[in-house]
Amino acid sequence: MVSIINKENTMPHTIPAIGLGTFRLQGQVVIDSVRTGLELGYRHIDTAQIYGNEAEVGEAIAASGVQRDELFVTTKIWTDNLAAGKLIPSLKESLKKLRVEQLDLTLIHWPSPQDAVPVAEYMQALLEAKRQGLTREIGISNFTIGHMQQAIDAIGAQEIATNQVEIHPYLQNRKVIAFAREHGIHLTAYMPLAYGKVMTDLVIAAIAQRHGANPAQVALAWSLQQGFAVIPSSTKRANLAANLEAVHIKLTDEEMSAIAELDAGERIANPEGIAPVWD
Repeated sequence: MVSIINKENTMPHTIPAIGLGTFRLQGQVVIDSVRTGLELGYRHIDTAQIYGNEAEVGEAIAASGVQRDELFVTTKIWTDNLAAGKLIPSLKESLKKLRVEQLDLTLIHWPSPQDAVPVAEYMQALLEAKRQGLTREIGISNFTIGHMQQAIDAIGAQEIATNQVEIHPYLQNRKVIAFAREHGIHLTAYMPLAYGKVMTDLVIAAIAQRHGANPAQVALAWSLQQGFAVIPSSTKRANLAANLEAVHIKLTDEEMSAIAELDAGERIANPEGIAPVWD
Protein backbone atom coordinates (compact mmCIF):
# COMPACT_ATOMS: atom_id res chain seq x y z
CA MET A 1 0.00 0.00 0.00
CA VAL A 2 1.33 3.39 -0.95
CA SER A 3 1.72 5.93 1.84
CA ILE A 4 1.30 9.54 0.78
CA ILE A 5 3.05 12.21 2.81
CA ASN A 6 2.34 15.88 2.25
CA LYS A 7 5.49 17.96 1.90
CA GLU A 8 3.98 20.47 4.28
CA ASN A 9 3.80 18.04 7.18
CA THR A 10 4.87 14.56 8.18
CA MET A 11 1.50 12.94 8.76
CA PRO A 12 1.24 9.76 6.63
CA HIS A 13 -2.02 8.70 5.03
CA THR A 14 -2.55 5.11 3.97
CA ILE A 15 -4.53 6.16 0.91
CA PRO A 16 -3.10 4.49 -2.20
CA ALA A 17 -1.79 7.08 -4.65
CA ILE A 18 -3.90 5.70 -7.51
CA GLY A 19 -7.40 4.37 -6.95
CA LEU A 20 -10.15 3.15 -9.23
CA GLY A 21 -13.17 5.41 -9.47
CA THR A 22 -16.61 3.94 -10.19
CA PHE A 23 -18.75 7.05 -10.75
CA ARG A 24 -21.47 6.46 -13.40
CA LEU A 25 -20.54 2.78 -13.80
CA GLN A 26 -23.49 0.46 -13.32
CA GLY A 27 -24.34 -3.25 -13.32
CA GLN A 28 -22.03 -5.58 -15.18
CA VAL A 29 -19.98 -2.62 -16.42
CA VAL A 30 -18.79 -1.74 -12.92
CA ILE A 31 -18.29 -5.41 -12.01
CA ASP A 32 -16.02 -5.84 -15.04
CA SER A 33 -14.13 -2.61 -14.38
CA VAL A 34 -13.44 -3.45 -10.74
CA ARG A 35 -12.55 -7.05 -11.53
CA THR A 36 -10.12 -5.98 -14.25
CA GLY A 37 -8.67 -3.25 -12.06
CA LEU A 38 -7.99 -5.68 -9.24
CA GLU A 39 -6.37 -8.12 -11.69
CA LEU A 40 -4.06 -5.34 -12.88
CA GLY A 41 -3.03 -4.35 -9.37
CA TYR A 42 -5.41 -1.61 -8.23
CA ARG A 43 -5.96 -1.89 -4.51
CA HIS A 44 -8.09 1.19 -3.83
CA ILE A 45 -11.71 1.10 -4.99
CA ASP A 46 -13.79 4.28 -4.64
CA THR A 47 -17.59 4.18 -4.65
CA ALA A 48 -20.49 6.04 -3.03
CA GLN A 49 -24.01 5.45 -1.81
CA ILE A 50 -25.49 7.60 -4.57
CA TYR A 51 -23.62 5.75 -7.32
CA GLY A 52 -26.04 2.87 -6.91
CA ASN A 53 -23.28 0.32 -7.44
CA GLU A 54 -22.03 -0.62 -3.99
CA ALA A 55 -23.53 -4.12 -4.26
CA GLU A 56 -21.86 -4.71 -7.64
CA VAL A 57 -18.54 -3.36 -6.36
CA GLY A 58 -18.87 -5.73 -3.41
CA GLU A 59 -19.61 -8.62 -5.74
CA ALA A 60 -16.50 -7.90 -7.81
CA ILE A 61 -14.32 -7.59 -4.72
CA ALA A 62 -15.66 -10.84 -3.25
CA ALA A 63 -15.04 -12.73 -6.48
CA SER A 64 -11.55 -11.30 -7.00
CA GLY A 65 -9.70 -13.51 -4.55
CA VAL A 66 -7.77 -10.48 -3.29
CA GLN A 67 -7.40 -10.58 0.47
CA ARG A 68 -9.39 -7.95 2.36
CA ASP A 69 -6.33 -6.61 4.16
CA GLU A 70 -4.74 -5.84 0.78
CA LEU A 71 -7.64 -3.60 -0.26
CA PHE A 72 -8.53 0.00 0.48
CA VAL A 73 -12.27 0.51 0.03
CA THR A 74 -13.88 3.95 0.13
CA THR A 75 -17.54 4.93 0.11
CA LYS A 76 -19.32 8.22 0.65
CA ILE A 77 -22.39 9.17 2.70
CA TRP A 78 -25.12 10.75 0.59
CA THR A 79 -26.78 14.03 1.58
CA ASP A 80 -30.08 12.30 2.48
CA ASN A 81 -28.23 10.39 5.21
CA LEU A 82 -26.37 13.21 6.93
CA ALA A 83 -28.68 13.64 9.92
CA ALA A 84 -27.22 12.12 13.08
CA GLY A 85 -29.89 9.41 13.26
CA LYS A 86 -29.41 8.33 9.64
CA LEU A 87 -25.67 8.36 9.00
CA ILE A 88 -24.58 5.25 10.88
CA PRO A 89 -27.56 3.11 9.75
CA SER A 90 -26.85 4.10 6.15
CA LEU A 91 -23.18 3.20 6.55
CA LYS A 92 -24.11 -0.20 7.96
CA GLU A 93 -26.24 -0.76 4.85
CA SER A 94 -23.26 0.18 2.68
CA LEU A 95 -21.13 -2.36 4.53
CA LYS A 96 -23.69 -5.06 3.76
CA LYS A 97 -23.78 -4.15 0.07
CA LEU A 98 -20.00 -4.04 -0.16
CA ARG A 99 -19.68 -7.34 1.77
CA VAL A 100 -17.10 -5.94 4.16
CA GLU A 101 -17.11 -5.59 7.93
CA GLN A 102 -15.27 -2.27 7.89
CA LEU A 103 -14.57 0.47 5.36
CA ASP A 104 -11.05 1.81 5.01
CA LEU A 105 -12.33 5.31 4.37
CA THR A 106 -15.78 6.88 4.62
CA LEU A 107 -16.38 10.38 3.31
CA ILE A 108 -19.17 12.91 3.56
CA HIS A 109 -19.99 13.13 -0.16
CA TRP A 110 -21.22 16.73 -0.17
CA PRO A 111 -21.91 19.29 2.54
CA SER A 112 -25.60 19.36 3.42
CA PRO A 113 -27.43 21.38 0.73
CA GLN A 114 -28.10 24.90 1.99
CA ASP A 115 -26.46 23.65 5.22
CA ALA A 116 -29.78 22.19 6.33
CA VAL A 117 -27.87 19.76 8.55
CA PRO A 118 -25.02 21.41 10.50
CA VAL A 119 -21.51 20.32 9.59
CA ALA A 120 -20.79 19.51 13.24
CA GLU A 121 -23.74 17.12 13.41
CA TYR A 122 -22.67 14.87 10.56
CA MET A 123 -18.94 15.09 11.24
CA GLN A 124 -19.49 14.01 14.84
CA ALA A 125 -21.74 11.18 13.64
CA LEU A 126 -19.05 10.10 11.20
CA LEU A 127 -16.46 10.19 13.96
CA GLU A 128 -18.75 8.01 16.07
CA ALA A 129 -18.91 5.54 13.16
CA LYS A 130 -15.12 5.38 13.27
CA ARG A 131 -15.18 4.82 17.02
CA GLN A 132 -17.63 1.97 16.51
CA GLY A 133 -15.20 0.33 14.09
CA LEU A 134 -17.35 0.76 10.99
CA THR A 135 -14.58 2.61 9.17
CA ARG A 136 -10.84 2.96 9.77
CA GLU A 137 -10.60 6.52 8.50
CA ILE A 138 -13.04 9.33 7.81
CA GLY A 139 -12.96 12.36 5.57
CA ILE A 140 -14.82 14.84 3.43
CA SER A 141 -15.57 15.55 -0.21
CA ASN A 142 -16.54 18.70 -2.09
CA PHE A 143 -15.93 20.81 1.01
CA THR A 144 -15.29 24.52 0.60
CA ILE A 145 -12.87 26.39 2.83
CA GLY A 146 -15.76 27.40 5.08
CA HIS A 147 -17.02 23.83 5.35
CA MET A 148 -13.51 22.54 6.01
CA GLN A 149 -13.11 25.04 8.84
CA GLN A 150 -16.40 23.90 10.37
CA ALA A 151 -15.33 20.27 10.08
CA ILE A 152 -12.00 21.07 11.74
CA ASP A 153 -13.80 22.90 14.53
CA ALA A 154 -16.12 19.92 15.01
CA ILE A 155 -13.68 16.99 15.13
CA GLY A 156 -10.15 18.30 14.58
CA ALA A 157 -8.06 18.33 11.41
CA GLN A 158 -6.19 15.21 12.54
CA GLU A 159 -9.38 13.17 12.09
CA ILE A 160 -9.88 14.25 8.46
CA ALA A 161 -7.94 11.80 6.28
CA THR A 162 -8.64 13.61 3.00
CA ASN A 163 -10.81 16.11 1.16
CA GLN A 164 -11.82 14.58 -2.15
CA VAL A 165 -12.39 17.39 -4.64
CA GLU A 166 -12.44 18.00 -8.37
CA ILE A 167 -8.88 18.74 -9.49
CA HIS A 168 -7.55 18.60 -13.04
CA PRO A 169 -5.52 20.91 -15.31
CA TYR A 170 -8.57 23.05 -16.07
CA LEU A 171 -9.80 23.36 -12.46
CA GLN A 172 -6.87 23.57 -10.09
CA ASN A 173 -8.79 24.56 -6.95
CA ARG A 174 -5.80 26.43 -5.55
CA LYS A 175 -7.54 28.20 -2.65
CA VAL A 176 -9.04 24.96 -1.32
CA ILE A 177 -5.72 23.14 -1.75
CA ALA A 178 -3.80 25.87 0.07
CA PHE A 179 -6.21 25.84 3.01
CA ALA A 180 -6.20 22.05 3.25
CA ARG A 181 -2.41 21.92 3.24
CA GLU A 182 -2.20 24.67 5.82
CA HIS A 183 -4.18 22.41 8.14
CA GLY A 184 -2.44 19.16 7.20
CA ILE A 185 -5.40 17.73 5.27
CA HIS A 186 -4.53 15.43 2.38
CA LEU A 187 -6.26 15.86 -0.98
CA THR A 188 -7.76 13.35 -3.39
CA ALA A 189 -8.34 14.52 -6.95
CA TYR A 190 -11.47 13.25 -8.63
CA MET A 191 -12.15 13.65 -12.36
CA PRO A 192 -8.35 14.05 -12.77
CA LEU A 193 -8.66 13.61 -16.54
CA ALA A 194 -11.47 16.18 -16.89
CA TYR A 195 -13.67 13.52 -18.47
CA GLY A 196 -11.15 12.93 -21.23
CA LYS A 197 -10.51 16.56 -22.16
CA VAL A 198 -6.81 16.14 -21.35
CA MET A 199 -6.55 13.64 -24.20
CA THR A 200 -6.97 16.38 -26.81
CA ASP A 201 -4.92 19.09 -25.13
CA LEU A 202 -1.95 20.18 -27.27
CA VAL A 203 0.19 21.28 -24.32
CA ILE A 204 -0.29 18.00 -22.50
CA ALA A 205 0.14 15.99 -25.72
CA ALA A 206 3.51 17.63 -26.37
CA ILE A 207 4.68 16.78 -22.84
CA ALA A 208 3.40 13.22 -23.24
CA GLN A 209 5.35 12.81 -26.47
CA ARG A 210 8.59 13.83 -24.75
CA HIS A 211 8.00 11.18 -22.08
CA GLY A 212 6.82 8.43 -24.42
CA ALA A 213 3.55 8.51 -22.53
CA ASN A 214 -0.08 9.33 -23.25
CA PRO A 215 -1.83 12.55 -22.16
CA ALA A 216 -3.86 10.80 -19.46
CA GLN A 217 -0.67 9.51 -17.83
CA VAL A 218 0.81 13.02 -17.89
CA ALA A 219 -2.31 14.54 -16.31
CA LEU A 220 -2.23 11.91 -13.57
CA ALA A 221 1.49 12.43 -13.02
CA TRP A 222 0.85 16.17 -12.65
CA SER A 223 -1.58 15.46 -9.80
CA LEU A 224 0.58 12.77 -8.21
CA GLN A 225 3.63 15.05 -8.14
CA GLN A 226 1.63 17.54 -6.12
CA GLY A 227 0.93 14.87 -3.51
CA PHE A 228 -2.69 14.22 -4.43
CA ALA A 229 -4.23 10.77 -4.64
CA VAL A 230 -6.10 10.24 -7.93
CA ILE A 231 -9.12 8.08 -8.70
CA PRO A 232 -9.56 7.87 -12.48
CA SER A 233 -12.14 5.47 -13.88
CA SER A 234 -12.22 3.45 -17.06
CA THR A 235 -14.02 0.49 -18.54
CA LYS A 236 -11.11 -0.43 -20.85
CA ARG A 237 -8.37 -2.75 -19.69
CA ALA A 238 -5.67 -0.94 -21.67
CA ASN A 239 -6.56 2.40 -20.10
CA LEU A 240 -6.75 0.92 -16.61
CA ALA A 241 -3.29 -0.56 -17.07
CA ALA A 242 -1.83 2.62 -18.56
CA ASN A 243 -3.14 4.79 -15.73
CA LEU A 244 -1.20 2.74 -13.19
CA GLU A 245 2.03 3.58 -15.03
CA ALA A 246 1.63 7.30 -14.28
CA VAL A 247 3.54 6.82 -11.02
CA HIS A 248 6.71 6.30 -13.07
CA ILE A 249 6.54 9.63 -14.92
CA LYS A 250 8.57 12.51 -13.52
CA LEU A 251 7.61 15.88 -14.97
CA THR A 252 10.08 18.76 -15.01
CA ASP A 253 9.38 22.02 -13.23
CA GLU A 254 8.83 23.62 -16.64
CA GLU A 255 6.30 20.96 -17.59
CA MET A 256 4.47 21.32 -14.28
CA SER A 257 4.31 25.07 -14.84
CA ALA A 258 3.03 24.67 -18.39
CA ILE A 259 0.16 22.51 -17.15
CA ALA A 260 -0.50 24.93 -14.29
CA GLU A 261 -1.12 27.63 -16.89
CA LEU A 262 -4.07 25.63 -18.27
CA ASP A 263 -6.21 26.48 -15.23
CA ALA A 264 -9.48 28.00 -16.48
CA GLY A 265 -11.85 27.40 -13.57
CA GLU A 266 -13.74 24.80 -15.63
CA ARG A 267 -15.81 22.89 -13.09
CA ILE A 268 -17.49 19.66 -14.23
CA ALA A 269 -19.17 18.48 -11.02
CA ASN A 270 -21.60 21.22 -10.03
CA PRO A 271 -25.02 19.61 -9.37
CA GLU A 272 -27.80 22.11 -9.01
CA GLY A 273 -29.36 22.15 -5.56
CA ILE A 274 -26.49 20.17 -4.05
CA ALA A 275 -23.27 22.01 -4.81
CA PRO A 276 -22.16 24.64 -2.28
CA VAL A 277 -21.08 28.17 -3.16
CA TRP A 278 -17.55 27.46 -4.38
CA ASP A 279 -14.42 29.31 -3.34
